[in-house]
Amino acid sequence: MSTNSQGGPSRASSPRSGSVTRADGTQAPSGTPVPPHPYGKDPNHTGPAIGAPAASATAFLSVFQLAMLTVVTVASLRSLPAMGTYGLGSITLFVIPAIVFLVPTALVAAELATGWKGGVYTWVREAFGNRLGFAAIWLQWIQNVVWYPTQIAFIAASLSFAIGNQGLADNGLYTAVVILVLYWGSTLITLRGGNLFAKVGSWSGVLGTLFPAILLIVLGAIWLATGEKSETSLEASAVIPPWTGIASIVLVVSNVLAYAGMEVNAVHANDLKNPGKSFPRSIAIATVLILVVFILPTIAMAVAVPKKELGLTNGINLAFEVFFDKWDLPWALTAISALIALGAFASVVTWIAGPSRGLLAAARTGLLPPALQKRNAAGVQVGILGVQGIVVSVLALMFIVIPNINTAFIALIDMAAALYLIMYMMMFAAAIRLRSSKPDVVRTYRTPAMRFVAGLGFVACAVAFILAFVPPEGFTGLPSGAYPFVVAAVVIVLGGPPLLFYAMRKPDWDQRTPDEKDSPENVLVNPPSKTSPASPPTPPGPDRH
Repeated sequence: MSTNSQGGPSRASSPRSGSVTRADGTQAPSGTPVPPHPYGKDPNHTGPAIGAPAASATAFLSVFQLAMLTVVTVASLRSLPAMGTYGLGSITLFVIPAIVFLVPTALVAAELATGWKGGVYTWVREAFGNRLGFAAIWLQWIQNVVWYPTQIAFIAASLSFAIGNQGLADNGLYTAVVILVLYWGSTLITLRGGNLFAKVGSWSGVLGTLFPAILLIVLGAIWLATGEKSETSLEASAVIPPWTGIASIVLVVSNVLAYAGMEVNAVHANDLKNPGKSFPRSIAIATVLILVVFILPTIAMAVAVPKKELGLTNGINLAFEVFFDKWDLPWALTAISALIALGAFASVVTWIAGPSRGLLAAARTGLLPPALQKRNAAGVQVGILGVQGIVVSVLALMFIVIPNINTAFIALIDMAAALYLIMYMMMFAAAIRLRSSKPDVVRTYRTPAMRFVAGLGFVACAVAFILAFVPPEGFTGLPSGAYPFVVAAVVIVLGGPPLLFYAMRKPDWDQRTPDEKDSPENVLVNPPSKTSPASPPTPPGPDRH
């Protein structure tokens, strides 16, 4: 995620020698100031809102380009091993969440993104007020904080195969150390500012996600074509997974998270020439491609690796190991494992600062203490990233405290799912509310049958949220009776702070400049003309309820 800027640095007189003025008018302690916003100081320009993209595209995106951008953003190999144990049953377990969650999320977010700038914070705030808007952006941020250890644990497993010591993948201390080193290393890079990793992030995603997925499909096809034994049933009846109680399908919750992120790319609906017709086509193409990336490699994995050997962090690497050992290509395992680790690491570095920018935008209106709004001379939100790092470090210790790596992995996934699902329920509810409360706001794209589509997504998230409190089949880290209480405690501890901060807020927490307070930014993508009779948008001040 990069920020496009142009023009030279903005310097201004400062009460402190050596201090500089950031582009938004606030004082940086020292060092190189941040370049001004690309729109400069044009007094007639009202947007975009804080946290929105700096500039729109200079050329229209094609339907296929947006579809591929969505695939690279959403598709991740990390979630595949969890479904590998179901074999052909994974088809059902991937398709159902796609229908009831992936498609509704994409369609609803597209309407919201083509009507209002600023993402989920603005959408929920415009529907339900500043308190819940702040809670929504907090939940989006904190779930990413919980996601980082799970993604880096996946990286740790791939690295263990790359260095030829697969046993390390089951070592909790090794996994925790890798999480701490890679996360804090990424944070230090992020604090320097710039967009080095953003420039290579998309290519790393293609090479580290799409290429291994395609290769896994090809190897699985060759495996079956040459008459090798399949470790999973290939009968048509196997498409329906066996029912052995509700605990046996709890891992489906992780499939909801596998599709998370569609709302991020919805903002690009504005970059299509005809969003009303082109965006649904783009989503249809992306959905099919995402299902291919998820389902076929999962089946290829299940074909080669016995169910009892599939681990939640190392299943993909084990499949490649079986294939390459069969054809005497041990060097290829090192190469592909390193590539998978690179792709996953690129996603961590690319996203490590992104969600916290949205939280900072809300915080500066007076919703977080000044210490958490602190930024360095490069404009990076050092206060929020510091707290983020502490939470990640604590979660990394779970891999040491809980002996079974798979158990710790499942626990973190469930925590992230519960937090993120609350945010999605708020987003779906906001979409329904805004359709009735603000029907005159121009949306470049309008979701057909909004109440049904958003209602379907809301119900799917509610069901998945309930399942997050049920211990998965085979979970041994905690007594089954204690598991739901632990998940509930995590949801309260990590999801409750925004409500406390909102109740404790003080006037001096508002860090906006006088100009920002006097001229609140227009959050509408298509604001009414100055001659049309329309009420101005409500400012996002901390006193709004």
